Amino acid sequence: MRSLPLPLALTARLSPVVVLAAAGWALSSGPAATPAADDRTATQNSGDDSPSAPATAAASKTYSAAPSPCEALDSKSIGDLVPGAKAAGKELPSTDKSVRRTCSWNALKGFDYRWLDVSYEITASDEAAEKSYKERVADKSGGGEVPGVGDAGYSVVNLSTEDKQQTREGTVMIRASNAIVSITYSGSDFESKKAPATDEINKGAIKAAKAAVAALEDGQKS
Repeated sequence: MRSLPLPLALTARLSPVVVLAAAGWALSSGPAATPAADDRTATQNSGDDSPSAPATAAASKTYSAAPSPCEALDSKSIGDLVPGAKAAGKELPSTDKSVRRTCSWNALKGFDYRWLDVSYEITASDEAAEKSYKERVADKSGGGEVPGVGDAGYSVVNLSTEDKQQTREGTVMIRASNAIVSITYSGSDFESKKAPATDEINKGAIKAAKAAVAALEDGQKS
């Protein structure tokens, strides 16, 4: 079987994915106390070990770290979504793996090309995750809600054409408490120059999203 060069759009797609930075982080600090105030505070608090301030938002976060995205889907799911890809996937570099992590799978089997990204992003609070989620959804029109997964879900599929080659890409975003799970799933047929059906790409992206959210929840229980 003869091999075909990837079109420019898909060659560029093989570049490392830049994962969006977590939104809504805030740092706060109180005013410094004077020496006299320090003395009075020490006297007043002596013998009282009970906490006087409410728990911080960081302590009450549902998810404190991003799980391994390359372990989000089992080998059968990878084989179904990205035929010919190694089940282990490839995790992309991250400046802080406790906050954001992404794994990618891609393969060309025969004339069919598939690409899958699974990303986790951990924000400082549910409110920060909700704000980031709403901003991203607002930037992607033409999609619809994904019910029954996390606290909120959105899915959209787009078709692009370059050098007469079609590529269809589906994006699914799920907010689960203070975490955001992002899925990108795309495909092309280099023989027909056509892209897979919208339904195929959309269902594949949603399947990956459900598995990734389940892995996030399982990691919290362990």
